Amino acid sequence: QVQLVESGGGLVQAGGSLRLSCAASGQTFTYNAMGWFRQAPGKEREFVASIGWTGGSTFYADSVKGRFTISRDSDKNMVYLLMNSLKPEDTAVYYCAVGLHSFARISNTQTIGVWGQGTLVTVSS
Repeated sequence: QVQLVESGGGLVQAGGSLRLSCAASGQTFTYNAMGWFRQAPGKEREFVASIGWTGGSTFYADSVKGRFTISRDSDKNMVYLLMNSLKPEDTAVYYCAVGLHSFARISNTQTIGVWGQGTLVTVSS
């Protein structure tokens, strides 16, 4: 059974940093893009960042560009999200995700095949 488990969420002050990790098990995703989405209370789940199957292509939402960095370790089946200069509006549940199709980019929730259970990030002002 495929499973994604996130860790690293927590409470941080504005301007601080957090590093989220996601461990995939049950299947290797060598040829699938992986990414992060987030969902704030009362809002729809939104794309944050994605990384291609080779690790060479990364994409970011405009709201996090320059502050967040996504990376992956395919040998360990892990994906990471380093979040710097955090703002209160970054507060949300962050979800790890694997792309639905091999060799395809993640762009929205319709392109996701597997979701993690989420980890809460709270940024205080």
